[in-house]
Amino acid sequence: MTSPMLAHAFLAVIRAGEHYEHPAPTRLIALTCNEIQRLFALPAASPNDQRDHRLRWSLWRRRHQARARDCHYRRREATT
Repeated sequence: MTSPMLAHAFLAVIRAGEHYEHPAPTRLIALTCNEIQRLFALPAASPNDQRDHRLRWSLWRRRHQARARDCHYRRREATT
């Protein structure tokens, strides 16, 4: 049980530092612990095209999540 808690604490510290040093652009959500974990899982020895694909996928996901969040908030405001 200690290892998962330590790993999550490590990701949380990285996430907090990333939010402080590099705020998220307007059209992206901030990096989450899960997204950082996915990016860490990217092996350094993988081919460049695979690495580029994973980074593009991460940007697409964050952009899509930001759009979904904005639409959700607009819909909630319209119904209240």
